[in-house]
Amino acid sequence: MRSNGRVYEAIQARLEHREPLDLYHTALVVTVPEGRFIVENAWPIPDRNGASRGAVVEGPVGSRSLGRLRVLRYEVRCWLDGTIADIAQAVSSPLLIADDETQARRLLELAARVPPLAWGRRPSGVAEMWNSNSVISWLLARSGIAAEAIRPPPGGRAPGWSTGIELAKRSE
Repeated sequence: MRSNGRVYEAIQARLEHREPLDLYHTALVVTVPEGRFIVENAWPIPDRNGASRGAVVEGPVGSRSLGRLRVLRYEVRCWLDGTIADIAQAVSSPLLIADDETQARRLLELAARVPPLAWGRRPSGVAEMWNSNSVISWLLARSGIAAEAIRPPPGGRAPGWSTGIELAKRSE
């Protein structure tokens, strides 16, 4: 994924006549009295036992027709006591976004209702593709958290972030 991201960003930067930026993949740690949940989007799906990883939604990668193959499907996880595989590479984390239990519970409830759009494709009427950042910004925005105020570290960007926010506004 890392090399694909670099190639993608190099192409985007050239098309937009700017220098390439660092790309960020977002995930959430949501803490409620019952425990600590990890909410993230992961691809590829390692096996059919999604329940063991808290998988609550699956969607296709690239196109709906190719998504019939497990290798071309992603999953949204809402995982009690879960882990984030690449947490060691996190930059300027963690960032406390909110400390409202009602919003946290709403976000956890919404995880199973994330739209299973085609990962890597741009939904109609939005500027960027649907991806892991879209999932997280959609959840934050639908939970009543000001996702549009959250910015990546200087020198970086989170492609798809605005897509999640836009689609959340449409579904309210």
